[in-house]
Amino acid sequence: MAMLELCRLDDLEDGAARGFAVEGPDLAQRLVVVRRGEAVHAYVNSCPHMLSRLDYTPGRFLVKDGAHLHCDGHGALFRVEDGACVAGPCLGQSLTPARVRVEADRLYLDHPDVALVDEISKILSDLR
Repeated sequence: MAMLELCRLDDLEDGAARGFAVEGPDLAQRLVVVRRGEAVHAYVNSCPHMLSRLDYTPGRFLVKDGAHLHCDGHGALFRVEDGACVAGPCLGQSLTPARVRVEADRLYLDHPDVALVDEISKILSDLR
């Protein structure tokens, strides 16, 4: 499967989260990526409660102590390791995972025919 380089691993601080927007002929989506040491966790940037983006304030994904992803709009908290909602209106639901991998100190999205964009211009689509 084709891969899109999102960033260098060093560009994502340990314990930090970063948003990306990707778009192509079959995909338009916002993503959030969180680094925990050498592990990287990635999800579609969409709260399962109302399908709104997690970072109502752009780039603000984590609670202050960095322990959970946070939905600014609804207050839901999600475990970084698996995207499961542990508090808030979507308790028991999960964020949709995005397939990423780290190779040679670079972070890649496993999806064909997409590019990084500043902001998506199409209607959001499912990450397949």
